[in-house]
Amino acid sequence: MILHASGLTPTHYRGRITVTFFNGKRDITVAVAACSNPVERPIVTRLVDEFDSATLAGTPASRAPDEPIEWRFDDADNPQWTAALGVDSGRVRDARFVGRTTATLPILHVERTTGLDDPDILHEVVVRARVSAGSEMRMSFSGSDEVNFERLAERAAEFPWQLSTPLVPGEDAQSYTINVAGQRSITASGTRHVLLQPTDVADADFEIESVRLVFRKEHLSTISAGVGWQGLSESYRESIVTRAPERARFTVSLPADPVLDLALGTVEELPVTFRIEVGDDVVLRRTLTTPHRWEEVTIDLGHLANQDVAVTLALEGREEGAIGFWGAPAIRSRGATAAGAVEDRPGFHPPRGVVLVLFDTLRKDHLNAYGYERETAPNVARLAADGVMFSDAIAQGAWTKVSVPSILSSTYPTSNGIYELAHKLPAAADTLAESFRAAGYATWGATANGFSGRASNLHQGMEVFHEPGSLVVPEGQHRSKSARALVDRLLPWLDSHADAPFFVFLHTTDPHSPYQPYRPYDTFWGEADAKQRHDEEMEKIRPIIDREERTGGLPHREDLIEAGVDPEAYDRRELDWYDGATRAADAEIERLMEKLEALGIADDTLVVFFSDHGEEFRDHGGGFHEENVYGELLNVPLVFRWPAAIPAGQVVDQTVEMLNLAPTVLDLVGLATPERMTGESLAPLLSLDGLEHSWRARPAVSEWRRRTDQLDAPFGDAYSIIVDDWKLIRNVNHPGDAAEHELYSHAADPLDQQDVAGDNPEVVERLSGELDKWLAWAESLELPTDAEATEGLDAAELERLRSLGYIQ
Repeated sequence: MILHASGLTPTHYRGRITVTFFNGKRDITVAVAACSNPVERPIVTRLVDEFDSATLAGTPASRAPDEPIEWRFDDADNPQWTAALGVDSGRVRDARFVGRTTATLPILHVERTTGLDDPDILHEVVVRARVSAGSEMRMSFSGSDEVNFERLAERAAEFPWQLSTPLVPGEDAQSYTINVAGQRSITASGTRHVLLQPTDVADADFEIESVRLVFRKEHLSTISAGVGWQGLSESYRESIVTRAPERARFTVSLPADPVLDLALGTVEELPVTFRIEVGDDVVLRRTLTTPHRWEEVTIDLGHLANQDVAVTLALEGREEGAIGFWGAPAIRSRGATAAGAVEDRPGFHPPRGVVLVLFDTLRKDHLNAYGYERETAPNVARLAADGVMFSDAIAQGAWTKVSVPSILSSTYPTSNGIYELAHKLPAAADTLAESFRAAGYATWGATANGFSGRASNLHQGMEVFHEPGSLVVPEGQHRSKSARALVDRLLPWLDSHADAPFFVFLHTTDPHSPYQPYRPYDTFWGEADAKQRHDEEMEKIRPIIDREERTGGLPHREDLIEAGVDPEAYDRRELDWYDGATRAADAEIERLMEKLEALGIADDTLVVFFSDHGEEFRDHGGGFHEENVYGELLNVPLVFRWPAAIPAGQVVDQTVEMLNLAPTVLDLVGLATPERMTGESLAPLLSLDGLEHSWRARPAVSEWRRRTDQLDAPFGDAYSIIVDDWKLIRNVNHPGDAAEHELYSHAADPLDQQDVAGDNPEVVERLSGELDKWLAWAESLELPTDAEATEGLDAAELERLRSLGYIQ
């Protein structure tokens, strides 16, 4: 959900206001602080939010594509397409490619040989076909030199192709449009092999009249100017898209000390010129000659402060219809204070900025701040010393796809419905970034893990978001070792946004497998010949891992023993690397804090450090994460630092859930918690002056649900609940010999090594009842589906949601 508004005015009253939400909500209560001298002008005006009221001129006619990428079947001697698998007698007849399926995973195939160097992304596929039976048509693509169709079908049985459309079987041909851009970013090089499943049943007849690939440039050339979530080289921005010689004119109330902040980009190879007029002045004229890259611009409008002016975005191109992207154009007030709800905290001022730093896959017990013998994270320890450290924070999921949406939306997985690879956070959810965006903060995010970006709908509320594909790391360095590249991307943005309220989400994956860090951190604790020994042992282990289809490609203890590899030596080597990777990422926190110090806002920035889940190093026999709810996966670090408001040196021992993070951050900065957020603010535990509301402890619950591709795995669903220092695990539909319930003394046995269920049947019964109550409660909080949430919206509102990627 996103506010269809231009950012709230600085805080002046407490009451009910009307805003228009993309998901159709209207009236909400917004709590804001009293102010004796109301300021009427907004602290930020986002032109993407004002686009509906803009005046357009010079709109060109639609531009036909130079060479449409389309296959028709007029030449029976050269059909190009082949029946690769599960199809009987695929051939051309009457200008159609026809056949009959013999399997539930039939595959048709064509290989492209030209146009593979285009960096533009695929927008959609349009198939004209008749199919006699079935429920879905699916597409996939490959950029490999060759395709193993048998292996492809095996994988598709486990992981169904995500690009799909419902079928309308019958006697008449239908046009099917398969959305690609809203699901994945696929460049032309990734479409060398085009793969089509015409249906999902055997014994069905099909007739394919045509198949067409529509890339983004072609798509944008045929539609009106508008707002969309546009990416260049996998860096995305809320954008206004116009076509030369189009002009978009806005009437804007400028704030005090205004600055216009935006980025410019194009997909055109010929030069495109961007011109910005404010009133009678041309404040920018910039010609871009390099496509598929953003150029950031900041324009000082101080000489027009507090005036009502016309802002015009004009595009000029060597060809009529040339496309330009105006990325996240916003007029901000430098030095402005954001909105806040703080009547109960006299003298309170919200922070200049909020920075969330997430280290993926980081176990709490491998940080020296939490008692680890190695100094793996001295900068995290400094954050904790300067603020508050939670000693017992529990993640609600054991892998990123489940945990991060839960954290950022403050909803349980059972409530938000995310457990499959392709699942997305429903548009009805409220993300932390959305709250900050609505309050006037500049919002920026970057991730090295695609599960915390638009693939999970977590770009909601972000003005700017860098996906993993945008990151460039040195040759030979694994892309998971990303903290340095991410901080390199963040620091210049802080330079240009530190004088306005800002919100940052930084998700690095350095501790994630493969564990070996870059030099010199690979030998911080590891041996110089560790890589050679690791590779030699993996030659013995790999066939067993492949045979057992181990999650993450990492061995279980039994695999090591079978391969003749010493488990203890193997684990020591991996943990040496794991700790080194953590130390490498920690060094980048120092760079971040130095930048905040140089900008003079380190004490006035709320920094939150945490992880989404841990990692198993044969603690319970396995490797990687997922598949269970044991402590090594769910016990995560959580640190808050804000010297201007949070007393230093605190350690909070209460067991808390990670879905409390979002309500806590909002509470600390003085913003209301959205109704659909389930967690509670932890602020009452932080010894804050003037904060009177109380803390109510409640059980900490975590979940693991098998994906569709794991239904035959030797494990089942699992839930855990922590109450009164007891931890109960319930194993559901477990195919092995695991007990239904396991019980652990959480305080004394945080890694769940000693099951004491047999000695404490009354505790098992009590906690089992608590878990039943929780499950019923979480199910009652299930978020509406996109179809339910958007019911009643008009076509324009629905198209706006789709353009930003929030619904499909």
